[in-house]
Amino acid sequence: MRSQLIKRYFITGLLIWVPLVITGWVLSLIISTLDQSLRLLPEAVHPQNLFGFAIPGAGAVLTLAMILLTGLLAANFIGQKLVGWWDKLLARIPVVNSVYKAVKQVSDTLFAPNGNAFRKALLVQYPRQGSWTIAFLTGAPGGDLVNHLAGEYVSVYVPTTPNPTSGFFLMMPAADVVELDMTVDEALKYIISMGVVAPPPHARAITHT
Repeated sequence: MRSQLIKRYFITGLLIWVPLVITGWVLSLIISTLDQSLRLLPEAVHPQNLFGFAIPGAGAVLTLAMILLTGLLAANFIGQKLVGWWDKLLARIPVVNSVYKAVKQVSDTLFAPNGNAFRKALLVQYPRQGSWTIAFLTGAPGGDLVNHLAGEYVSVYVPTTPNPTSGFFLMMPAADVVELDMTVDEALKYIISMGVVAPPPHARAITHT
């Protein structure tokens, strides 16, 4: 009886500490990575030299400030001209042109306020019939692909678990896709938790047509 109580208390303690430790580790990793941006500053204005000690997170603040300032400058007419000039310059460099253009197209699609990428959670059969998993709608096939696909198809991203940043890109018949009444955040939590953290019940799922 006493051993069961000790086991119960131990598991309860783990359930409290494990999320805290993992969250702290992830935040520490992100902050330490962003702190590398301090290398862009002259040595004389580094926090270590100004205050005599390092300030954790100073690089993260600097990175966020640089992103906001870049967005502010690019939002006006002159900034847009500079961005256009920069794009044309990179377009003239072999190899760099291909990589930059591909990454830019993906980032524009993912982060555009009016974009449709990753806006819907789907239920699809993968990797075989009768086995279901969660996927995200990324768009529709384009280019020469439409000449080889009979009927209506959709492009989906099937993430892996517990790391949803890797996965598989598939083109599936629209009739085989089930649109879920579930937000993208809820679907991601469900995937990362490997099905442990179930989303709250919503209305009945509707088959995509």
